[in-house]
Amino acid sequence: MSSIENKNRQTAFSHINAQGEANMVDVTEKTVSTRQAIAQAIIQMHSDTLSMIITGKHHKGDVFAVARIAGIQAAKRTWDIIPLCHPLLLSKIDVDIQVDQKNSQVIIRSLCKLNGQTGVEMEALVAASTAALTIYDMCKAVQKDMVISQIKLISKTGGKSGDFNCHD
Repeated sequence: MSSIENKNRQTAFSHINAQGEANMVDVTEKTVSTRQAIAQAIIQMHSDTLSMIITGKHHKGDVFAVARIAGIQAAKRTWDIIPLCHPLLLSKIDVDIQVDQKNSQVIIRSLCKLNGQTGVEMEALVAASTAALTIYDMCKAVQKDMVISQIKLISKTGGKSGDFNCHD
């Protein structure tokens, strides 16, 4: 058996039962451990739009503050947005927003953490995505062709599957 066949044989979708039906994974017997995930989203825009945000001249107010709050709220409600996600008691949510003026983009990184029986990757991804969407929403009157990209998991720690680090 080739390594690809072996890998495919070992990998199964955990949210699909033997009959092919969607189900919520039972984490009752999983060990409680500290779990953390960091995700990213990037939003590209014109330099004029970015300048308006940075200088505080946007008529809707502090775009980054609203985006941070939206990301935090979204992480807490991931179970309500993504079917089959468990409701989690997150102990830490951080949404960091960095400006890359040279490339006229905003880099959003979210961190979610808890002590629990299931991972927080989806919560981190939803937080970063929602923060980017909020920036888009607040700035769409000024620019409609902004591009949200590179929504990805940067790292995760804890749990049975072990640690993961994106090597981009």
